[in-house]
Amino acid sequence: MMPADNHTVFDPVNYIFTGIPGTEESQFWIAIPFCLIYVVSLFGNSLLLFVILTERSLHEPMYLFVSMLATADLVLSTTTVPKMLAVFWFRAGEISFAACLTQMFFIHVSFMAESAILLAMAFDRYVAICDPLRYTIILTKSAIGKMGLAVVTRSFCFIFPFVFLVKQLKFCRTNRLPHTYCEHMIIARLACNDITVHVWYGVAVAILVIGLDVVLIAVSYGLILRAVFRLPSKDARLKALRTCGSHVCIILMFYVPSVFSSLAHQFGHIIPGYIVNLLANLYVLIPPMLNPIVYGVRTKEILKRVINVFYRCWSRSSVPS
Repeated sequence: MMPADNHTVFDPVNYIFTGIPGTEESQFWIAIPFCLIYVVSLFGNSLLLFVILTERSLHEPMYLFVSMLATADLVLSTTTVPKMLAVFWFRAGEISFAACLTQMFFIHVSFMAESAILLAMAFDRYVAICDPLRYTIILTKSAIGKMGLAVVTRSFCFIFPFVFLVKQLKFCRTNRLPHTYCEHMIIARLACNDITVHVWYGVAVAILVIGLDVVLIAVSYGLILRAVFRLPSKDARLKALRTCGSHVCIILMFYVPSVFSSLAHQFGHIIPGYIVNLLANLYVLIPPMLNPIVYGVRTKEILKRVINVFYRCWSRSSVPS
């Protein structure tokens, strides 16, 4: 229920998503490509996970990190897209306060986890190219398990305070969210409290965690490039660069939409609201869809196993009963 005026403090029982402001007449049609992207994301990441987990030859550090990335992508897209489609197609925008906080938590956790996984993958490529003789000694299954645990722990520890901070807020404006999913600052701006702590904590996390990840990834690839260009033969240099190609594509697909979305929010008074909102939606749609495609096409070992899976399925279906 909405408050009677802007000064009435109320505890929100639920929120109502309004979708993408300014596109009410076309939201039904916008949802169709969004649904197709989600289906591709769901199928691609599930297939990637199945192939990596069932093929023992792919139980290597690089592929295990890819499986972690696929898991994070599934969490991100499944947390956001079904409700997004319900808003567009059925005007089912209502969400409880608890469900909204849960969705916000998993969105931010999956984003931070993906950033950490990309850093781990950059470290994997650094060791593979710059110190290949010690690769199997450094990146053991035990070490990878500990890195995975560290990714989850770090994400939880930095994101849980957002939930705590939101629960302390008093709301006195409206329960209508001009968005399609629950995002921390979107909720905080509806409060009548001073949200300075929310703003600065968000900035601190962005700089000290995500920013540090980006710097360390850049340093890793700087060292990789230095090592690659010191290789004696051109073929060896090309082979080394090809092993990093997929990872570089994934890094760009992850961070570039994030930067554009953040800039759009910062300059929201200049950029039309529907563009800001659309960018935010594409940010949770595009990377989960493209990640399995990039690794499936550019990584020969994964592509070969995927083709084998489809061939086995086709062979079984074509055998007469």
